[in-house]
Amino acid sequence: MEAIVYEEFGGPEVLRHATGVAVPEPGPGEVRVKVAAVGLNPVDWKRRYGWVEEFYPTTFPAVPGLEFAGTVDALGEGVTDLAVGDEVLGWTKTGAYAEYAIAGTVVPKPAELSWEAAASLPVAGETAQRVLDLIGVGEGETLFLHGAAGVVGSVAVQLAVAAGITVVGSASESNHAYLRELGAIPVAYGEGLADRVRAAAPDGVDAVFDAAGHGVLPVAIELLGGEGTADKRRIATIAATDAAEHGIVFSGVSGTPDAVRAGLTAQARQAVEGTLTVRLADTLPLKEAARAQELSESGHVRGKLVLLP
Repeated sequence: MEAIVYEEFGGPEVLRHATGVAVPEPGPGEVRVKVAAVGLNPVDWKRRYGWVEEFYPTTFPAVPGLEFAGTVDALGEGVTDLAVGDEVLGWTKTGAYAEYAIAGTVVPKPAELSWEAAASLPVAGETAQRVLDLIGVGEGETLFLHGAAGVVGSVAVQLAVAAGITVVGSASESNHAYLRELGAIPVAYGEGLADRVRAAAPDGVDAVFDAAGHGVLPVAIELLGGEGTADKRRIATIAATDAAEHGIVFSGVSGTPDAVRAGLTAQARQAVEGTLTVRLADTLPLKEAARAQELSESGHVRGKLVLLP
């Protein structure tokens, strides 16, 4: 089968487009999926560099990619809840940058949802909801969301606003109109960020969700009262690998399979109804995975990149 493979850590050049990769066989309780679309995430290239081994250990040769949408192609022994031909979206155990993959946690894909939209949902939706739950932010509270116009950030904005949470979101000026459309109060990145957040939320911030990194954790602590006063349980990051040095949780682990499936099923339905959207930046053929990761790493992509095998 066609797949993207890498055998060492490094830059985009370590990614190899291969055409003779063995098709994986489903074991007991597993299903194989013919992949229709692959969602690209920053963690894909962070894993390629070897930066997140603590959370996502790598075995070489490795196939990148966590999320996909596709059609069930083969059933392992004992599988009764899925059938060959079922359209699904979710996570893979064997890497999503491939023609075929062994499914991990999956849910049915609504017929009205495009392959590209379906492949864009699992990681962003699960991550956004997991972090919102982790920091315990709820109706009537104010959240500062750093990196609010990114894929995870924009989904988190929508989920939070729908839950009655006031969201102050940082983004580049070019994305401020987009954040207003989603219901957030935009503020600019850069020096003086804490002051701009305070001006946008004069009654204070109750929790902080860092979806972008770039040294914002000291600002997060300051917004919640400063070192020694801030309740750091109400701050979480998915981007700052130095989180432990600040006493902050780096959230990189999914919840229970049942909870993850329930959340993704609900979000897929919301996507069909138009109440939850993921902005699509571009689609590229699988063989251009290295270029796609370069684009993602540049930080200048507006929305989700999707690979098509």
